[in-house]
Amino acid sequence: MSSKETYEFKKEEEISLAEILSALLQRWILVLGVPLLVGTLSVAGSYLIPPTFTSRTSFLPPQQQQSGAASALASLGALAGASAGVKNTGDQYMALIQSTTIADRLTDRFELLKVYDVDFRVEARKQLASNTLVSMGKKDGLISLEVDDHDARRAAAIANAYVEELRGLTANLALTEAKQRRVFFEGQLNQIREKLNEAQIKLQGTGITAGSLKAEPKATAEGYAKLKAELTTASVRLQVLQRMLSDTAPEVQQQTAAVSALSAALAKMSQSDNTSSQAGYIGAYRDFKYQEALFDMIARQYEMAKVDESRDGGQLQLVDIAQTAERKSKPKRSLLGLAGFGLAFLSICVFVSWRFVSSRKEAAADS
Repeated sequence: MSSKETYEFKKEEEISLAEILSALLQRWILVLGVPLLVGTLSVAGSYLIPPTFTSRTSFLPPQQQQSGAASALASLGALAGASAGVKNTGDQYMALIQSTTIADRLTDRFELLKVYDVDFRVEARKQLASNTLVSMGKKDGLISLEVDDHDARRAAAIANAYVEELRGLTANLALTEAKQRRVFFEGQLNQIREKLNEAQIKLQGTGITAGSLKAEPKATAEGYAKLKAELTTASVRLQVLQRMLSDTAPEVQQQTAAVSALSAALAKMSQSDNTSSQAGYIGAYRDFKYQEALFDMIARQYEMAKVDESRDGGQLQLVDIAQTAERKSKPKRSLLGLAGFGLAFLSICVFVSWRFVSSRKEAAADS
């Protein structure tokens, strides 16, 4: 057989789409009847499925922010890392909603072991998770929570209970964090108070009395140094006059009186005659002022932590309360019917087309 004859033979064996459609039309009762029957059976079978009701609630979590004490703590530098405020973000609240703690509380509250007919809590958690859908809006930040259940009232009750349990959990977490910060600052405050007392004693040991600390420390230090310098100068002059004149000389007596007056004034400012140098005072003064400033800052943080501890956790802003569903959400009988009809229609079309093509090939092979 030449190549031309072979090409003409294959062309005759080709089956066009029109022929397949014609075969389908010839069997239209089968092509339409079976899908209609399957679709009807799907709708009828949907009545055997227990209806599912869906209740939805939505809320706005607290805005992302630090507590008053934690934000002010940032000014303390390295200490800021020791106690940072908790940031309540939407992702964190979504994780808390799906936590084991809340799932167990709901399991006990609604006796879900009996409702779901399971023996273990882990199975009840999985079933509850499969019946719960949590999502967060990208633009508005609202967290939506949907709960499915065969009982419409129970679905609404579980959805609202999610929010109640979430509020209680976040409140406990906030109180625990505030308490930890309060205890931390209380310990720091006690330590700094001891160091402040030591710095004050050390500063007083340099020649600055407790009464002098009530005045400007810098002016006190300058007055003390000036008075001591005048006393030293007067003493040197007195020694020079005593070498030149007798003790009864008016000049010697006058200079002696001046030295005595300066000594008395210096004694009032200092605790003893053995005072430290000005450099020692500067170091003591700097340490005293540092401990004083740090004590003031920690005291403010401590008071803020006490206020935070007395408050509840961040409040959720409830937008929609879950209501008892008036209509079932599942199963969708119309969708089940259409799906059954469509699958059956495609299956019948494929089957009829395959049988038609097979019969044509068998007929061509016999000829």
